[in-house]
Amino acid sequence: MILQESAIDSLAWDKQDGLLPAIVQHARSGAVLMLAYMDREALRATFARGRAVFYSRSRRQLWEKGQGSGHTLQVSSIHADCDGDTLLVRALPAGPACHLGTPTCFGTEPAGDSWPSAFFGELEQIIDSRLAHSPEGSYTARLHARGVRHVAQKVGEEALEVALAAVCEPDDRLIAESADLLFHLLVLLRGRGMGIGAVAAELRARHADRERHAADSR
Repeated sequence: MILQESAIDSLAWDKQDGLLPAIVQHARSGAVLMLAYMDREALRATFARGRAVFYSRSRRQLWEKGQGSGHTLQVSSIHADCDGDTLLVRALPAGPACHLGTPTCFGTEPAGDSWPSAFFGELEQIIDSRLAHSPEGSYTARLHARGVRHVAQKVGEEALEVALAAVCEPDDRLIAESADLLFHLLVLLRGRGMGIGAVAAELRARHADRERHAADSR
């Protein structure tokens, strides 16, 4: 369930000496970024600042993630599990989540099948930064500046390139053209204020509908 600030005291703080484990998940990709701990004060500070604040068991004090490095965690939502003794913090990282410089504390790429979606989340953040700041020499910023119609035209061109590569080109060309298509599609979606998560949600809903229809026909 989504945790409200007013419900902080109702959590099961007594189970682990006033601390609760906080699993941090990328708010867009779903990748697990890190595990830390929160006490009541850290959780209240997180709500107040909108950025993840944890309790350091070694230093015995609060610490805001990225306070020194700038690699903060902008919190989207906080969830408590069914027993009220574990927190799930959904956040958008501003840079690597791990102090070693990797995207997660579990390595360069999230384990298992989640890493492609995790990278899409990272790429959307990079695109957002290009659109917001328009750095000199940025192809993404120039593309966006020409408007949605131009980006849509580029998506159409790249889709044709993918189709031609599938019929006439070797595998590496198909992969390269597909990467071009997906990049331009992400720019188009971000330009319209949407992301790949909305596309995934639509596909998930369609799959669920098919599953329900299949079950009803049995």
